[in-house]
Amino acid sequence: MARKKNITSEKIIELYMDEVLTDETSSTVYAFSKKHNFDESDFYSYFSSFETLDKNIFAIFCSKTIEMLLQNEDYKNYDSKSKLLSFYYTFFELLTANRSFAHIKLKTNKNKLESLKLLSKLRGEYTNFIHKEIHTDNIDFKNKTINKIQEHGIIESSWLHLLFTLQFWLEDDSPNFEKTDIFIEKSVKASFDLKDITPIQSVFDFAKFLWKEKMPAV
Repeated sequence: MARKKNITSEKIIELYMDEVLTDETSSTVYAFSKKHNFDESDFYSYFSSFETLDKNIFAIFCSKTIEMLLQNEDYKNYDSKSKLLSFYYTFFELLTANRSFAHIKLKTNKNKLESLKLLSKLRGEYTNFIHKEIHTDNIDFKNKTINKIQEHGIIESSWLHLLFTLQFWLEDDSPNFEKTDIFIEKSVKASFDLKDITPIQSVFDFAKFLWKEKMPAV
């Protein structure tokens, strides 16, 4: 009998994603570990199930994005809007490099609630990024509870914005997903301008873009 391999979490992810992409997914962790010649217990030392593995993979897309941004010296001097744009462009570049996997797990799954559950760890990574890196001109209500509610609202709306962008990207059939780039630019600009009263042009431009994309051609 061949000697069992030592396995790392990175190797498990690589093997698993390859199975998903080639439509050869093992039905159980036992079958998966046996097929790739490592102990089943080694899988459980990193992940409790295939679902947990999926959640970790999507979270890694986010954590890798943040890691790449923080390694860029120029990024440290960006304002909040530029930081958020940099996050979006980098994150969707990583996702595009793994589009087939994301498409299988999120687009082809008819159970949208189940798909959303797969993003729970990504949500934690992303909202932590928003909390630490993106600073907005909040109103100080001189009340700790109300200020916390305001901060929570900003984080939740930021998460919904990412989900909305992700859905747009999954449905984008333009060359090199250029419409997603336009969506990101206009929606991020609009989200910051909505905090002001006067600069409504970007909000109008974004609404016009959405209307054009969603209306059927005549």
